[in-house]
Amino acid sequence: MYLEIVSPEATLFSSEIDSVVVPGISGEFQLLKDHAPVISLLTEGIIKIHTHTQSHLDFDNLHGTIVAHNDDDKILTVKINSGTIESRDNKIIVLAD
Repeated sequence: MYLEIVSPEATLFSSEIDSVVVPGISGEFQLLKDHAPVISLLTEGIIKIHTHTQSHLDFDNLHGTIVAHNDDDKILTVKINSGTIESRDNKIIVLAD
């Protein structure tokens, strides 16, 4: 499954992933491989990206400030203020503010 997170300033993330948890307007929800198509609004919160290949990084803001952590080496986190998510055919695009 492929995830791309884009802000007005830059592409924040673009890679293959295992799953992603996003802050939906009715609560957090998770997308896994072969998930049904989804379009949803996102609220302020943390996007949690689960992957086998990346170290745990914490994006402190949408400008890409990164802090490495050692507590879990398979989760990336990106803080957003709001956004939109679209998922179709194992490709997920998040437009984040």
